[in-house]
Amino acid sequence: MSRIAKAPVKVPSGVEVKVTGQDVAVKGPKGVMGWSVHNTVSVGVEDGLVRVKPNGDRPEHWAMAGTTRALINNMVTGVSTGFERKLTLVGVGYRAQAKGKVLNLALGFSHPIDYPVPEGIEIETPAATEIVVRGADKQRVGQVAAEIRGFRPPEPYKGKGVRYADEYVVRKEAKKK
Repeated sequence: MSRIAKAPVKVPSGVEVKVTGQDVAVKGPKGVMGWSVHNTVSVGVEDGLVRVKPNGDRPEHWAMAGTTRALINNMVTGVSTGFERKLTLVGVGYRAQAKGKVLNLALGFSHPIDYPVPEGIEIETPAATEIVVRGADKQRVGQVAAEIRGFRPPEPYKGKGVRYADEYVVRKEAKKK
């Protein structure tokens, strides 16, 4: 049985949560997000708390209630503070530069890579080898970071490539003679 579903979601000041039937809408300073809740779960808002309850007592209902509570918590956090993911470029000549709604990457290929920034996502390059992806939707921030990393994932011999800032790359030993 999911225990996370029993914990209510605290709604900070400046964030507004509306429940209409099975639809949940969250509005805050960083944007507006909405989601349609599964019919095995019911959601209620009272006194600045969002409570999620399963409509039955089966394990699947409790699991869906826990998932729903986590997604609503991510929406509330996203519209109030937002999410960010940091990437670093390791390699000689690897550079990144944000130009408006396009991220220009030089990753050792014969051509530069122009990555169009999706709507609702903000990309910043504080240094030539650092990329910061920000947004209100946790899933989209992670997806964009994964797509950028996917252009040149870190390789295990020299560690070159695009990696998450907190990622540890396990290095392999080179071939012996």
